[in-house]
Amino acid sequence: MINFMKYKYLYFAFSLLFIIPGAYFLIRFGLKPALDFTGGTLLELSINPQANQILTTDSLKPITEPIIPFSSLQQVDSRTFIIRSQQFDQPTNQKLQTEITAKIGETQEKRFETIGPTLGKELIRKTIVGILLASGFILFYVAIRFKDKKYGICAILAMLHDSFILLGAFSFLGVYQGVEIDALFVTAMLTILSFSVHDTIVVYDRIRESIRLYPKLSFTGLVNKAVTETLGRSVNNSLTIIFMLLCLYLLGGETTKWFVLALLIGTISGTYSSTFTAAPLLVLWEELKVKHHTPKTSHL
Repeated sequence: MINFMKYKYLYFAFSLLFIIPGAYFLIRFGLKPALDFTGGTLLELSINPQANQILTTDSLKPITEPIIPFSSLQQVDSRTFIIRSQQFDQPTNQKLQTEITAKIGETQEKRFETIGPTLGKELIRKTIVGILLASGFILFYVAIRFKDKKYGICAILAMLHDSFILLGAFSFLGVYQGVEIDALFVTAMLTILSFSVHDTIVVYDRIRESIRLYPKLSFTGLVNKAVTETLGRSVNNSLTIIFMLLCLYLLGGETTKWFVLALLIGTISGTYSSTFTAAPLLVLWEELKVKHHTPKTSHL
């Protein structure tokens, strides 16, 4: 049997390779909120392939500014662009498209969304409350189920591990790819938290069974045994999800692309953390507990 717990500090170091850069991007750049959170209007237009003019912020500003307060322009591809601005209505949208068509060429509306600022703030509040409630319920459930607070705390730490990796990845993508977080991202994040804890509970449940069946085995040995017995099942289960998500990411539409990527990152991170973060944290907790309660030898 492989002694997985022997390399627990290596597992923590590997996690830090992703958490530290992610934390840097989060602190320096933060996340790029989508219209769902900020409020305003999003207009996505596709330009006629016959149009020869290259679209840039400078070329669009003179057209849009007399009609709407220009906010930002995002180039999706050579013929598709997204305008984000303060809230404006459908008549203004039609006027804007008419003006762009007259100056650049025929356009086709692909998306037009308007969200008020009050709704955006409300969604932010509900998102934060939802994540806090989910974390609290998970902590309470795991602690009660295993009759020891260390299981609940270590499960939450593993869950935070997955959260930081996912948030850091999307902060990085926001800087270099202009990726925004929206309501779908929140859905993906909550889904990943539940998936991560589900796998962690499987490992913890096996530890609890082993404590009852092998009372003479050391705690580190019990955890190592549980990890060895559940690792194959966790990897096989996760691979089926990963292959499905890869297909959706490569073949799915543009609207679900980043949602699927968030699920993919979270699934990989959750599979890793359940075995190589949640379990080693228990061992570390127990080692520190034993060290703390071991009486120091006095030297006379």
